[in-house]
Amino acid sequence: MKKLSCIIVDDEPVARKILHEFVEQVPFMDLQGKFENATKTEAFLKSNTTDIIFLDIEMPKVSGLQLLQKMNIESMVILTTAFPQYALEGYELDIIDYLLKPFAFSRFLKAVQKAKDYHQMKHMAATTLQPSYIFIKSEKRIEKVELKDILYAESVGNYVCIYTESKKILAYLTMKSLECQLPFDEFIKIHQSYLVNCSKIDAIEGNEIKIGSKPLPISRNYREMVMKVVHQRLLKR
Repeated sequence: MKKLSCIIVDDEPVARKILHEFVEQVPFMDLQGKFENATKTEAFLKSNTTDIIFLDIEMPKVSGLQLLQKMNIESMVILTTAFPQYALEGYELDIIDYLLKPFAFSRFLKAVQKAKDYHQMKHMAATTLQPSYIFIKSEKRIEKVELKDILYAESVGNYVCIYTESKKILAYLTMKSLECQLPFDEFIKIHQSYLVNCSKIDAIEGNEIKIGSKPLPISRNYREMVMKVVHQRLLKR
């Protein structure tokens, strides 16, 4: 397996130094750069890709969370912060993990191993034949869900609500973990909080997708991706 590339984003020099030292101790990681603010990070990401972003939250002018909300970031994000009150908001933005400063190397290693496992799982899902169903753990039971029956999924805090044609299932998992189990060419993200089955889209009007009578918002960050999928199947003169 190739090394996972990463960048460090933190306005504190000491925090950047500690993360740099931690990264150097992990054989499967490769540091691409260190940035002290969101503006420099955004400029880097516009012309470069990276597997993991270690992202501080409290930074001057533009916070780490504001950067996530502003950009369509495909990288795995591990938040690093001294403020535990941001944990829930961070998970709603589909982060991989949340490191509360000061953290030990053992906790850091656990977070990057989690990112590595997710990366491998996503790669395997993209290169192997996808099954026609998945199993979802909901409350005290495990339910089988046919992919063709899924209308859309919605992120709700630490849970994901999966809507099918006949029911909705509330599962304790992240949107990222659900997304990596679904065929990438059949299910697309239209918003940080919504993942839809392309075959169930009835109409697109303005910044909304209609699935049956349910309107779902298309965020600015995902609109280009949504329209790219639509144009692949759009009949032309």
